[in-house]
Amino acid sequence: MSGDLNHLRGKFAIAGVATFGCGEAPGYTDMELLAQAARLAMADAGLTMKDIDGLCTASASSTMWSMPVVEYLGIRPRFVDATMIGGSSFIAHLMPAMQALESGQCDAVLVAYGSAQRTSTLSRKEIGKARLLMDPQPYEHPYQPMLPMSAYALAASRHMHEFGTTRRQLAQVAVSARQWARKNADAFMRDPLTVDDVLNSRMVSDPLTVRDACLVTDGGGAYVLVRADRARDLPQPPVYVLGQGTAVWNRQISSMADLTVTAATQSGRDAYAMAGMGPKDIDVAELYDAFTINTLLFLEDLGFCAKGEAGAFVEEGNISPGGSLPVNTNGGGLSWGHPGMYGIFAAIEGVRQLRGNAGDSQVAGAQTAIVHGNGGTLSSQSTAILGTAAAL
Repeated sequence: MSGDLNHLRGKFAIAGVATFGCGEAPGYTDMELLAQAARLAMADAGLTMKDIDGLCTASASSTMWSMPVVEYLGIRPRFVDATMIGGSSFIAHLMPAMQALESGQCDAVLVAYGSAQRTSTLSRKEIGKARLLMDPQPYEHPYQPMLPMSAYALAASRHMHEFGTTRRQLAQVAVSARQWARKNADAFMRDPLTVDDVLNSRMVSDPLTVRDACLVTDGGGAYVLVRADRARDLPQPPVYVLGQGTAVWNRQISSMADLTVTAATQSGRDAYAMAGMGPKDIDVAELYDAFTINTLLFLEDLGFCAKGEAGAFVEEGNISPGGSLPVNTNGGGLSWGHPGMYGIFAAIEGVRQLRGNAGDSQVAGAQTAIVHGNGGTLSSQSTAILGTAAAL
């Protein structure tokens, strides 16, 4: 991280967050879910849509998504970022949004997303066919893998081979997420779940079963970023952006140099450097858990465990409620919900934890949170470190 970004530390804050229609939202489109979440986030921040002059958004189904969003919301932003790098996009949007605010280009940035993938009349099979043409992966598509799951199964198999990671350790990731979800009335799946339940569930792509995979849900999410001095005058306690980093190393998983090391090593290093912090300074971790292997990889690549040790760390109960490192406190993509791209929801949960209004899943005294997004098949990684006023 070059030193010229460190001056951005703590100068901007998330002033409003909201979700809408998470789980099942029959009758809503992607746009309607986005708009409802955006309006709720505005209200949470004590602002109205006319206050918004910056917009960050992305969609997996539209290359020009920002333009219909502007049109639908009736805004005329001076700053627009439509960077699309998969589920990490909405954490990656933080840096250009901060730079736009720093330059004076705009005063309030809305980051928003919506997906009706669960109840949409457009089938996932049709979407998959379209992506074969619009997003070709020449070293993988000819073999007709079950993407994205087979890619993550490949990473899981390599981790097991190289480090002795076990299926029970992977299953514990899902169990820990469910333990958090059972504390969260908004989580889509809250039934009891055991390691044996995960192991005995339907095999989808060896070694991963259906319970090693994220849910398929609807949902909209939004947050509002403003300058710190303005945030202090708004209704909610500001949650400051202390550090941020984004890294993209590949598109296809077959192009990874090492299936057990992700670009989170770079994005995390940059975020820590900007924040002037390290893993030991983090109270809560919200990690993009599209599959159980993700959590293990990110625990290692973000410095919470040495490479190869995350399986044992998780098996010992460290990421479960009452453990040494609260992880995915809302239930994560594995149990809370996964509306296509989860990154924005990880950020929203981090904000709620630092505000102290996360309900029964609240981590007492949380002052710092790391929120981490993943895109594609371990293709893009974006990391942000958030903090309360006490962390400044």
